[in-house]
Amino acid sequence: MPKQHNTPGHSPALTKTHKLSLAGVATLGAAALAFSLVPGSPEASADSVSAAAPAGFSSQQLKVATVGLSDQLADAQAAAAKKKAADQAAAKQAAEAAAKKKAAAEAAAKKKAEDARKAKAAASRSAKRAAVKPVAAKTYANNLDGWIRQSLDIMKKHGIPGTYSGLHRNIIRESSGNPNAINNWDINAINGVPSIGLLQVIKPTFDAYHVAGTAWSQYDPIANITAAANYAADRYGSIDNVNSAY
Repeated sequence: MPKQHNTPGHSPALTKTHKLSLAGVATLGAAALAFSLVPGSPEASADSVSAAAPAGFSSQQLKVATVGLSDQLADAQAAAAKKKAADQAAAKQAAEAAAKKKAAAEAAAKKKAEDARKAKAAASRSAKRAAVKPVAAKTYANNLDGWIRQSLDIMKKHGIPGTYSGLHRNIIRESSGNPNAINNWDINAINGVPSIGLLQVIKPTFDAYHVAGTAWSQYDPIANITAAANYAADRYGSIDNVNSAY
């Protein structure tokens, strides 16, 4: 690049850097002089501006320098606005994240409370079920009425037909309701197998028609009734059909 030479009678050419550096000085100097003059004197203002302007600077050069400062100011303002927008966006993002976190925490707390409520309700239902007393086993009176009723329940379980009246009628005829009654004079007694119990059952018949779940004794009221009713059902269709010695 060729070197710059000073030509007699001419000012050296100003680079852009020189212009920008001196523009501020020139502007401030001109402003200071303008304020120091008496207002309303155009001649004084023009002369002062002319005197304040550094030698070798034209009004066009000052104008260019002023525009450069305006551009710098605009750039600074744009940068500040951009930073403010970025800060606002970051604050908004942080607020949204905080709101989501709060909502998640509230949802978790709500679910925990609901789970606790359900668990408490389930425990309460379990406690209520445990508090319910089991159904008491059916009991029967230890007399003819109780024996017949208990026998009927066993007969029903095993599918053996018969009614209360049919059983009661035959028991009264055979033993008068005495579970220890025994016949020692008929042919069965002569043959060594006397009729025993409420329905006067001989041992071979009792053994053949014994109902599971009852005692193995002809003298036991329940075992005697159910065995006799089982035999009568097999031979006559039902104890209800028996009206005499069988």
